[in-house]
Amino acid sequence: MARGDRDLEIHEEVKNLREELRAAKGRIGELEQRVEHLRVSRRVLMNLLEKVEREKVALIHKLEKENIRLQRDNTRFAKWIFSKNREIVQLQEKIEEYKEKA
Repeated sequence: MARGDRDLEIHEEVKNLREELRAAKGRIGELEQRVEHLRVSRRVLMNLLEKVEREKVALIHKLEKENIRLQRDNTRFAKWIFSKNREIVQLQEKIEEYKEKA
């Protein structure tokens, strides 16, 4: 092989290597951008997850307070019903006494 042919072959190989290097650098740049986008997406998702967790804790706290209030109201209502039932029984007893006297 002549020196000129060899030089041409080396020149073509260098040219191909430069193109491959340029393509590799471009691919590296794309991948770096994707990694950065993934980092941003991860931060956004983590922030959303933390927000949802805080809202869940707040909702649980609110529901627990509501449950305590409802239990208290239910107890108060049950006592009131029991009291009214006792009044009814007493009135029925008075009616029976009145009928027996009459």
